[in-house]
Amino acid sequence: MNKQEFLEALRQKLAGLPQEDRDERLNFYSEMIDDRMEEGLSEEEAVADVGSVDDVVTQIISDTPLSKLVKEKVKPKRRLRVWEIVLIVAGAPIWLSLLLAGAAVAFSLYLTLWSLIAALWAVDFALAMSFLYGCVSAVVFAVRGYGFSALATLGAGLFSAGAAVFLFFGCVAAAKGVVRLTKRIVLGIKSLFIRKEGSK
Repeated sequence: MNKQEFLEALRQKLAGLPQEDRDERLNFYSEMIDDRMEEGLSEEEAVADVGSVDDVVTQIISDTPLSKLVKEKVKPKRRLRVWEIVLIVAGAPIWLSLLLAGAAVAFSLYLTLWSLIAALWAVDFALAMSFLYGCVSAVVFAVRGYGFSALATLGAGLFSAGAAVFLFFGCVAAAKGVVRLTKRIVLGIKSLFIRKEGSK
């Protein structure tokens, strides 16, 4: 792929960005390719060194605030007619209610995910505290002469410690997973704005 093909593909995939941002990104990547060519790479090598168009688009979309994409998408391309304004205002109780309900459901699901993560951390903390309690109880039982109870309590405490260690890694992995999921959801939403605009 040469520089012109790369920039044209990039221009098409960034059609949903505001014109000023799109031009700024295209100029940036054009200069980046030129710099690599000045360093001795061929045009195709310089383009390949920048990365694939899809990777570049993904990076640009993730760096662009969602508010900017929404603002560009809802900005009217022409002046609204009176009857369109009347329909928007008259339909507001319906579309606004549906929009708020959808947002509430999405937010509730997201909150539920984080609640599950918090519950896992709480269980992990409880297991760690059980280990400490088991050790202290084992010492108390041993001092009072209850050897079997001391061993049983110490064993339960050690089991809790092992479970706490395993669950700790599970909690970390689950939290990282939710963070990655959040990033993918946001990137997906941003991509919808870009694609819808670009498909016109």
